[in-house]
Amino acid sequence: MALVLIRRLAGRLVLLVGVLAAVFAAVDLLPGSAARGALGANATEDAVAAKNAELGMDHAWPVRFAHWLAGLFTGDLGTTVRGRSVGELVAAALPETLIVVGAALLITVPCATALGTWWAMRAKPGARRLVDGLTTTSIAVPEFVIATVLIVVFALLLDALPAVTIVTADGGIAAPDMRVLPVLALAIPQVGWNSRVVHAAVADHRGDPHVTQALLDGLTPWRVTTRHVLPMAIPTIAAAAATSTGMLVGGAVVVETVFNHPGVGNLLTAAVTDKDSVTATAIVALVGVLIAVVLTASDAVRIIVTGRTA
Repeated sequence: MALVLIRRLAGRLVLLVGVLAAVFAAVDLLPGSAARGALGANATEDAVAAKNAELGMDHAWPVRFAHWLAGLFTGDLGTTVRGRSVGELVAAALPETLIVVGAALLITVPCATALGTWWAMRAKPGARRLVDGLTTTSIAVPEFVIATVLIVVFALLLDALPAVTIVTADGGIAAPDMRVLPVLALAIPQVGWNSRVVHAAVADHRGDPHVTQALLDGLTPWRVTTRHVLPMAIPTIAAAAATSTGMLVGGAVVVETVFNHPGVGNLLTAAVTDKDSVTATAIVALVGVLIAVVLTASDAVRIIVTGRTA
């Protein structure tokens, strides 16, 4: 099993290198000048040329990407166009994103498992149609729309939660409740999507012979569900949760921008605005490694539960 998991992780990391090259090139090919953006609109042509040489912009992007990639293996994430260490910026922003994404995932998995299981096993036809409509809507509506609705309801109408995050002088947030709306904006679509996945997995296994036999033996529906149905659905639930991790991190880029939340999403937005290919690629690299590890962990769960490596 270990060899299979190592091979899959290596394959995902190789794929990630290709993605990083595409991100580096895409940001580099954006219109505008990173050097002029860093120096200001009034910078002289000589100053811009000197800054381009400092940033290595006098080389083609494949050469600069290869140089950055070589440094990545030594732990050097590079330097921003404004001369700051990318590693320091990411280290300051990453914990806040991990808190928000982790909280959203902790809400998503139990809520989706409970809702999807009830939907498949116990819900009446009317309730099933209602849940079907609500989950479809939550998936279809973009995160920024959900975030805007949450701001209107909880910040403007109810005045219960802050609409934006206020950042203190040390780079932290002013109050813990400023995380609530970003977490909800991320969790709502993932609860909808994962509920549908759990519903499908549970529905597939509720007709298994051993489940039918357990019901004929007089076991209660709750015991049959928890002892005989859900264990068979665990690999699917784990894979969905792993996929949601990547989707949550991706959604954080939009949500953190809407709420002015000081995480890597906001940092990535600023990097693209500055045409800072090094910073943008470094953030994608860290996120990609995290997703690769989580997906490999879900593969391990599936192999342990099912005994199949294919």
